[in-house]
Amino acid sequence: MNNNNNKLQSVDVSLSTSNSLSSAFPLPSLSRQSASKSIAGALALASCGLFANGAQAAEEGSFTDGWQVDAALMYYGEQERVQAIEAIGTAQKTFDDESTVDLKLVVDSLTGASASGAVAQTSSQTFTRPSGNGQYTIKAGDTPLDDTFHDTRLQGSANGSWVLNSDWKINGGVYGSKEYDYMSIGLNGGAERGFNKDNTTLFFGGAYSFDVVDPEGGRPVALSSMAIRDHYNSDDSFQAAFDATRQRGSDNKQTVDLMLGVTQILNQRWLLQANYGISSVSGYLTDPFKVLSVVDESGTTEDIRYENRPDSRLKHSVYLMTKGALDSGVVDFSYRFNTDDWDLTSHTLETHYRYYFSGSFYGQLHLRYYTQSKVDFYQPFLLSDEPLPEFASADYRIGDMDAYTFGVKFGHRLAGGHEMTYRLEYYQQNPTSDEPLPGQLQELDIFPTQKAITAQFSYSF
Repeated sequence: MNNNNNKLQSVDVSLSTSNSLSSAFPLPSLSRQSASKSIAGALALASCGLFANGAQAAEEGSFTDGWQVDAALMYYGEQERVQAIEAIGTAQKTFDDESTVDLKLVVDSLTGASASGAVAQTSSQTFTRPSGNGQYTIKAGDTPLDDTFHDTRLQGSANGSWVLNSDWKINGGVYGSKEYDYMSIGLNGGAERGFNKDNTTLFFGGAYSFDVVDPEGGRPVALSSMAIRDHYNSDDSFQAAFDATRQRGSDNKQTVDLMLGVTQILNQRWLLQANYGISSVSGYLTDPFKVLSVVDESGTTEDIRYENRPDSRLKHSVYLMTKGALDSGVVDFSYRFNTDDWDLTSHTLETHYRYYFSGSFYGQLHLRYYTQSKVDFYQPFLLSDEPLPEFASADYRIGDMDAYTFGVKFGHRLAGGHEMTYRLEYYQQNPTSDEPLPGQLQELDIFPTQKAITAQFSYSF
């Protein structure tokens, strides 16, 4: 059983598009003052939510005096890899003073194969499963994938926003999720203050999360060699060798996020938002299911070793976004810059354009480009004639890569204010590397392109 928390990070790449911002933008028929309050408040709340939860797939609907309920079903599928089905339910109540309460419940199921980090070979390879129970064989030329990945996750959150007076508003919430070998709990809070007749809003927020990882079979000893059953004469001798590579018991990690931002209404049609965020993560940051191949000068694998990552990480992010109301739609453009002390730097450019075909039907186009440089300990493989480094990982998700997303979405309002939406997105990730490839690795696809489709149906009432 694999930990899907890290697997979901790849899902998050294609979903972290802040679509909720689209729903926050009022229709052009609203008055300017009303629009200013709605835009600023909604953007501030959405920004704080960016670090409270990773994959925000909740859909939007119309605000009413009572409860607003949204239900969504999402499918995410990677080509020959991870498949996920996620059911999402949200409920929100808005009170007379514009204070709100939000409840959210998510259940997702993930199956399929996940890249282990080992490189392909011109002959078949055998690997021990992470639990130590059994092994699997990869055909010559294929990227090593462990096809036993399956898990179910239950996630819930509750958030509130309260209006203290005409200038101040505060928000706070709690979060929790549980899967077979991973548990996470957290809380968040923030405040915002309006200036200049609410045309300017400053906001700040913080979040804390505590995660526990307890993989079946134990956590691998850093950079230890994988024990293969075929290399031993008996089950007992194999089990003794496997146990020697394991640390028993769970481990944890803690994350503290802080964010500071400003939203400025530029005119009757446009606004600008800018955020700065800092995130500190400490504890067990190694992926217990990732390995590296140790190859000789001919590119032939001599050994398989479990990865090892530093136990702390400090991240910085800057986010800029402008959003405008056109005569027949809404458009936004955003840029995000991330950097951290693992030496990973990324840039994200993104835009949404929503066109209203009528008062009750719209279509939306989504484009996103992402590029990142590798962390300083990323290595697609280790060389057998070089000493082992202190830290090493062949996880392509922290290597050099470019990625893009193309998506469309349609929505229409029904009688009684109900709304149905349909979303379809294509995501492609292109790992790259300037690492010289020895011997047989030059004949193989060591950095395969990854493709994924996301489809979602939502109903709001």
